[in-house]
Amino acid sequence: MDIILRITALSKSFKGQMAVNNVSLEIRRNSVYGLLGPNGAGKSTFLKIVAGLLRPDSGVVEFDGHRWSRRDLYKVGALIESPPLYGNLDARENLEVRRTMLGLPNSYVDEALEIVNLTDTGKKRTGKFSMGMKQRLGIAMALLNKPELLILDEPVNGLDPFGIQELRSLIKSLPEKGITVVLSSHILSEVEMTADHIGIIMGGVLGYSGKIKPGQNLEQLFMQIALEAGGEC
Repeated sequence: MDIILRITALSKSFKGQMAVNNVSLEIRRNSVYGLLGPNGAGKSTFLKIVAGLLRPDSGVVEFDGHRWSRRDLYKVGALIESPPLYGNLDARENLEVRRTMLGLPNSYVDEALEIVNLTDTGKKRTGKFSMGMKQRLGIAMALLNKPELLILDEPVNGLDPFGIQELRSLIKSLPEKGITVVLSSHILSEVEMTADHIGIIMGGVLGYSGKIKPGQNLEQLFMQIALEAGGEC
């Protein structure tokens, strides 16, 4: 089994409150891993640690067979919270700003726009983009450095059904391009249609992690983990 990300006994607290509590899991290369849990369960904190935005209090993060270091940021892309866009610039100009900062080749911009299907937006300013287009452009920015691992925190929040469908298709296509995706969501049905493997986190504790099985009742499993954790959904 080819593991790209291995987490061992990861913990993080804020002012004495445990946000991530002794979490251990493995994520296979070229898969989509969905982290499920209600708001406040610890999903965002966990993803921020993996993305290098927060330091854990304890535990180990291993990436591609070695202990995670700042050098690995070149192989990781992340979209956490709102896409960092300049509303007065068009899609290409937004990507050009990031490309210049990272010192990447010019061709990377066209490749990123093509992956997210935003090659025909022309000079339209991103401030006038739909929420779905902004999310896709945010993902393009996260993909600009051709990462091996892409981290998405609640990527379908605020999207209409059409935008959700577009984003779902995009995410499911990425493993074929050699990109492993880790995404969080509190929407069970969305994760069920997008992910290969899931983890269920409640109160900072990972109650379940495994492959989605055909015919599996994800809602029943989710409620079972919630009851065992003494949580509310």
